[in-house]
Amino acid sequence: MARMTFPALTVGFDLDMTLIDSRPGIRACYVALAERTGTYIDADLAVTRLGPPLAEELVNWFPAGEVAAVADLYREMYPSFAIAATPAMAGAREAVEAVRAAGGRTMVVTAKYEPNAKLHLAHLGISPDVVVGDLWAEQKAEALRAYGASVYVGDHVGDVRGARAAGALSVAVATGPCDGGELRAAGADVVLDDLAAFPGWLAGHRAAPRA
Repeated sequence: MARMTFPALTVGFDLDMTLIDSRPGIRACYVALAERTGTYIDADLAVTRLGPPLAEELVNWFPAGEVAAVADLYREMYPSFAIAATPAMAGAREAVEAVRAAGGRTMVVTAKYEPNAKLHLAHLGISPDVVVGDLWAEQKAEALRAYGASVYVGDHVGDVRGARAAGALSVAVATGPCDGGELRAAGADVVLDDLAAFPGWLAGHRAAPRA
């Protein structure tokens, strides 16, 4: 069996609250879902805990036996309500381009339904080389290892766990529901305030003797 080879630098990014501020779009979709199903959903509360899979949020509002069907309905409704309403996070495009300028490859690994993740990226003009959806926390290590990612950037302690499970450097941004202290306690190797700091960090990382 031939040995797989990878670019010298492959960087993975999470999506929600790392590359995109999905709160407005997800809030709009939850409001529409509540109207469609006649079930109360506190959309403002739901968007404060983004990161885990959709089912983990829906179980707070729907009986467990209905969650799978409601999740399918949510994903069907999502493009109409969430894509146009969702902006890029500050520094997102520049972070992705910094990797490309360094001769590296970029990938997005997210718990979000993959087709909807791709719609977000296309709408915002962010073009990673690889997009893998439907993976959360340690599951993300599957994709990170498969593509030889040496760095994974995310905003949630679940992202830190995924990076560590993959043997990748965990770079955390304090732009999501987890603050810097939580991210450090979870084992993040680097904590940045936001992605605007990433290109400078990457340059220093590549210049370091063991980069």
